[in-house]
Amino acid sequence: MIDAFRQTDLRRKMLITLGILVIFRFVAHVPVPGANAAAMNDYLGGNDPTGSLFGMLDLFSGSAMRNMSVAAMGVYPYITATIIMQLMVPVIPRLRDLSHEGESGRARINIYTHWMTVPLAMLQAYSQLIILQRSSVVSNIGFSGGDALPTISMIIAMTAGTMFLVWLGELITEYGIGNGVSLIIFAGIVCTLPKLVGQGALAHNALGLVLFVILALVVLVTIIVFTEAQRRIPVQYARSLYRGGRVYRQSGGTHIPMRVNQAGMIPIIFAMSFLMMPGIIAGFFTNADKTNFASHVVNLFSQYGWFYWILYFFLTVALTFFYTTVIFQQQNLADTLQKQGAFIPGIRPGKATDQYLSRLNNRITWGGALFLGIVTISPFIIQKISGIQEAQLQLPAIGMIIVVGVALDTMRQLEAQLLMRNYEGFLK
Repeated sequence: MIDAFRQTDLRRKMLITLGILVIFRFVAHVPVPGANAAAMNDYLGGNDPTGSLFGMLDLFSGSAMRNMSVAAMGVYPYITATIIMQLMVPVIPRLRDLSHEGESGRARINIYTHWMTVPLAMLQAYSQLIILQRSSVVSNIGFSGGDALPTISMIIAMTAGTMFLVWLGELITEYGIGNGVSLIIFAGIVCTLPKLVGQGALAHNALGLVLFVILALVVLVTIIVFTEAQRRIPVQYARSLYRGGRVYRQSGGTHIPMRVNQAGMIPIIFAMSFLMMPGIIAGFFTNADKTNFASHVVNLFSQYGWFYWILYFFLTVALTFFYTTVIFQQQNLADTLQKQGAFIPGIRPGKATDQYLSRLNNRITWGGALFLGIVTISPFIIQKISGIQEAQLQLPAIGMIIVVGVALDTMRQLEAQLLMRNYEGFLK
């Protein structure tokens, strides 16, 4: 790290990254027009079934949701747009052709993703305001009469805050170190951890806290191992060079790294969204339902029961297979190898290679799917073993995977910059 800071260009990149993250923290305290931060704090600390969703957003946005900031939605509309675009690329011929045009095609798809982010952010902002109004956190939300102008101003402010954070993230990617959007999410999670741990630690004995920390470290190490785990498939290639009217043949070998966890955190996001929706929708009808059916649905999908966590596990496993299959088909590895004159030893090029890679991908995905499933229910397991039930000490599985993944990726990029300058890196 000292060697990196001594390099003028690396020092500039690190300082730019830190400076932009500081700007993000300032933006997280700029309130939305007409917001009531005190009412939002009471809402997040209550028993409202929709509070768990906003509590998750508050954790990932670095308490911006709790402050009713313009950055309350974070960069998640952009993440949603990116996921939608990834799923649309193999379906829409125009997007599929763009994805094969190299850097220019990817840049065009990125522009489409930015345009898609704006309506998604506006829709999410309006939906959040409607939910908060029904929970008496905000008032006068609507597009009629005197409510129209305040509502529009709040939606525009929250949308502008999201797009500003996306722009900050791209500045980090271009001029700093690491993936900017990921670092924005990383900073939001990390900056809230001291406060969460401090609030929860005061209410427990030392033995329970020690057991809790040990179990959390075990989960953390497991995430690191599976994040880095990969199956290396050997590949041979032969090239023909024409020099001076003669043909020279060159051969060599490399490998295809197939990661055990190719889906990343996406299946967990999808599974969490699917599980939260029934409880949120049923929560709107609890007061008007005389049969108590809505209350039973809310309790069934609460985070304190076995049904929620068992369904969370199986849904994560199923979505991991779905998303990994979609991404694997987009890569089209068999055709790429054949066009480059490469082949897997013992496997015929073409269809046989595609079938072999598909079978191998399915087997590897079992490891990644079970890993993600276990990690998703790890907070519940830790609660039962350590006896600590308070939410202040519970970092969701998706948060742990984001923190580990972004930290490893940023360290890897810094390591590559050091090796380019003939310095010894710090990763062993």
